[in-house]
Amino acid sequence: MALTREEREAFLAEPHIAALSVHAGADRAPLSVPIWYQYAPGGEVWIMTGADSRKNRLIQAAGRFTLLVDRVTPTVRYVSVEGPVVETAPSSTERLRELSARYLPADKVDAYVTAAAADHGEQVVLRMRPEHWVSSDLGSL
Repeated sequence: MALTREEREAFLAEPHIAALSVHAGADRAPLSVPIWYQYAPGGEVWIMTGADSRKNRLIQAAGRFTLLVDRVTPTVRYVSVEGPVVETAPSSTERLRELSARYLPADKVDAYVTAAAADHGEQVVLRMRPEHWVSSDLGSL
């Protein structure tokens, strides 16, 4: 059964690991990789990635990307959202901290932010406006 707008937005707002997919060229399948993301109902989705990463280059070329999140308990449920990139901006320690706090225990955030800032190089934040949604709750299978 398809989810209502409120249900799909609430589900996407939960801290799932997303599968990001983006067009990778005429002779390639789409690039699909796991990624952390941030979303609040009614807003834009944002992700963070390396400024020089293949992922960023492909997203910039395509101008859009897809995120898919799912779960298997208590019911099988998924939400896929696709849309255009509406902003690309340099990241910041505050954005890195916000995203890290969404996924990590509070006592691990500072150490992760320090390590990521030292190891990941220049990062960018890409904002996507959700345009197309696919969702379903398949119930208990």
